[in-house]
Amino acid sequence: MKSRTIKVDYLARVEGEGGIHVKIRGTQVKEVKFTVFEPPRFFEAFLRGRPYSEAPDITARICGICPIAYQMSAVQAMERAFGAHIDGQLRSLRRLLYCGEWIESHVLHIFFLHAPDFLGYEDALRMAKDYGAVVQMALKLKKIGNEIVNLVGGREIHPINVRVGGFYRVPSKKELQSLIEPLEWARDAAIQAVKFCAQLPFPDFERDYEFVALRHDHEYPMNEGRLVSNKGLNIDIAEYEEYFLEEHVSYSTALHSIIKQRGAYFVGPLARFNLNYDKLTSTVKELAKNVGIAKGTNNPFKSIIVRALETLYACEEAIKICKTYEEPISPSIPIEPHMGIGYGCTEAPRGILYHRYRLDERGKIVDAKIVPPTAQNQKSMEQDLREFIPPRVKISQEKLQWQCEQVIRNYDPCISCSVHLVTLECTDE
Repeated sequence: MKSRTIKVDYLARVEGEGGIHVKIRGTQVKEVKFTVFEPPRFFEAFLRGRPYSEAPDITARICGICPIAYQMSAVQAMERAFGAHIDGQLRSLRRLLYCGEWIESHVLHIFFLHAPDFLGYEDALRMAKDYGAVVQMALKLKKIGNEIVNLVGGREIHPINVRVGGFYRVPSKKELQSLIEPLEWARDAAIQAVKFCAQLPFPDFERDYEFVALRHDHEYPMNEGRLVSNKGLNIDIAEYEEYFLEEHVSYSTALHSIIKQRGAYFVGPLARFNLNYDKLTSTVKELAKNVGIAKGTNNPFKSIIVRALETLYACEEAIKICKTYEEPISPSIPIEPHMGIGYGCTEAPRGILYHRYRLDERGKIVDAKIVPPTAQNQKSMEQDLREFIPPRVKISQEKLQWQCEQVIRNYDPCISCSVHLVTLECTDE
């Protein structure tokens, strides 16, 4: 039997450092490794001994693309530990901030990291020569997401305005109203983005995934909800570690996550969409129907359409919040730290982001655990490769390698987010 190897030392158009190593014999895939070799960054260790109030700013530095997700999961966990509850306009502002992150992150992935795969370009610069108007629209759309983050978060990259209990400063009504006109343009641009994505050529590939996402009674999930799956999971965030497990594998500096006794699972836009379709706006639902995925999809390549649909949702949600905003009396509520354990889980652009903190009587962090979405999707990525390759073993090496890379890019992996902490156990021999 003829043997082949697919080896990609450095994946392009992903954030961070990782590769692919696949061994094929005949039509059988014998070995699959999504190799993550970026050095661990030890953020959980950095947090130990720090005051609870520093967690949002420290964790925001984990990622320059999705810092809001880290801040929101951190503040949710701390507030839960201290019995604090954020509602009203402060809650809406947090949701608006998340809308900004979804817009800028999704647009970056759709047009600059993922679309070149479908259209046969090595990168977005080459794509722009033939799709100049599309790229210009994408740049403007992404900028509007950044403007939301800048206004509400304090700056575009690693925002500094989020605190446990609310914000350091809240925007005025006039400031939020200034976003409405750009967001109305963004809404129309997002509709065009969905139509653009829906016309891309999609490989025929589906799997029986276990999708995992937050689900909220009244809204499409961003900051809050219970953890649910399409295979019966329905738990409070505090139960996360009773059902999910992290494992170390020799070829990755990021821990692999599984559902205990069940294995790999899938988080991210596709999971949110399939589990929360009923919570989307009528505009998004109608557009999803028009592009043929109103009932959901198990094709990970079509996640690019779902990201565009979520971008449209985020624009509509942001418009609604800006139009109904009234400046709160105070930018934050009082926080009284005490000993406890706090759990937080929010929907980063790439999927659920879990935080757990153990705090002492002064509110200092004794122990921290952070589980990023990319770490949770690693096993699912590898299983995709195992099932995607066999029917395509007769195509050229170059084309097969390209498609294998795209399988990984379907997930928009943020590898730098995934490498936090490796626990070593040393024994004397």
